[in-house]
Amino acid sequence: MARTALALMILSTLGAGAAAQRYETPQTEWGVPDLQGVWKHATVMPFERPEALGDRQTYTEEEVLALERQVQQRFDADNEPLDPDRPPPEVAESLPPIGNYDLFWRDDAQFLPTINGEFRTSAIIEPANGRMPEVLPGARERLLAARGGRNGRTNDGPEGRGLGERCLVGFGNLSGPVMSPVIYNSHLQFVQSPGYVVIVAEMVHDARVIKITDQRNSAGAAHRKWMGDSIGRWEGDTLVVETRYFNDWHSLRGLPVDGITITETFRRETDYKLIYGFRVNDPTVFSDAFYGEYPLSRIDEPIYEYACHEGNYGMFGILQGARRLDVMTELEIGGESAR
Repeated sequence: MARTALALMILSTLGAGAAAQRYETPQTEWGVPDLQGVWKHATVMPFERPEALGDRQTYTEEEVLALERQVQQRFDADNEPLDPDRPPPEVAESLPPIGNYDLFWRDDAQFLPTINGEFRTSAIIEPANGRMPEVLPGARERLLAARGGRNGRTNDGPEGRGLGERCLVGFGNLSGPVMSPVIYNSHLQFVQSPGYVVIVAEMVHDARVIKITDQRNSAGAAHRKWMGDSIGRWEGDTLVVETRYFNDWHSLRGLPVDGITITETFRRETDYKLIYGFRVNDPTVFSDAFYGEYPLSRIDEPIYEYACHEGNYGMFGILQGARRLDVMTELEIGGESAR
């Protein structure tokens, strides 16, 4: 059901009110801002702004209503049962947008939460066009070379598949670099203790351990982690986290992250909204740094274990099928030679 004008007005008022009045961030028993809870990381706002919008950073309420209605109608259309008597698809016809995931498994965003009372047209707000800066020549090729030419779609062994397929990290970067929403399980649980903040992503059950300290351990560069080495500090009510030293096999939207530094901020705008900011800086990949923000919504639900390895029969099937194809190819070549 589309968001009603009344509901939109209430949400807008809540967001604007939080921006206009100083929100009193709750504190932990040891005296730091309390970010704990489960937060839903879902929005129809894209990472990069559509080029047609240029430098326009916000939508009007009427435009948001129309945008959300389009998304919901598209979702409803995908959910319609197929005609069992339909003709077979043309060879050139592409798969429907759901692909190999039916709607039972998906939890697509259908609304656009506000940030400081604004309906943003993209997560990225710097540069002004809301898009990633120019990628330097050779950056993508460098990532492919570091992986030995494997692009995540080869079947020689498990190393040739993507990290998500191998259950090493969640697909779509829900846990970073740059924590971004995905099509399901887009939930993040914040757990705090004196000196630490842990962010648990429901997707593949990734856990980012952020140490609150003024000093970074020099071992971080030698022991690169999938989610990087994160060091945090409190600036007022905002948690500021600097993350470096990601595993060389990881990537940010198909780009290498071995030299990247991501500075993130986490602040509560209201009891039910947390604003996640990110600044990406890598002079070996991008012509300039860029900055953006995402809204996270508080939910009163637990997250569940994502038992990826335990049910990863897809990997077994892919590799078994590839070996069978190898045998068939060898038999075919042997038969040709015999002739």
